Amino acid sequence: MARAYLPVLLLLGFVILNAVAILGISHLTVRQRPSPVKRTPYESGISPLGDARDRFSVKFYMVAMLFIIFDIETVFMLPWGALYRELSCAVPLVAGACPAGQVSFFGLGEMLVFMAILVVGFIYVWKKGALQWD
Repeated sequence: MARAYLPVLLLLGFVILNAVAILGISHLTVRQRPSPVKRTPYESGISPLGDARDRFSVKFYMVAMLFIIFDIETVFMLPWGALYRELSCAVPLVAGACPAGQVSFFGLGEMLVFMAILVVGFIYVWKKGALQWD
């Protein structure tokens, strides 16, 4: 049983050794030349606007949460797409295909129900004005 974990432990050891080696080599080869320009913070290559401790609007967090919720739907669609043939066949697949006359609506129907729930949620959020920035 210990042999089953050997490849994982070797990979973990390689990753840790690689990270330590890269950090050590960069620390030894890079000369520190601090300057006021290098010490100033920047945001995406431009000077920062305002203070880092400014309060954000609640709308910012609402849009962020909605983005995450609607982005997670992709995580549920990927396995559905991979198993679509099996879900849309009333009997087990024969040579990777569904036998004639055994096609069912279940695979497509379950995703249509899922998408309908998401669309209803999206319309609700839209009507409530949660996507407006003003």
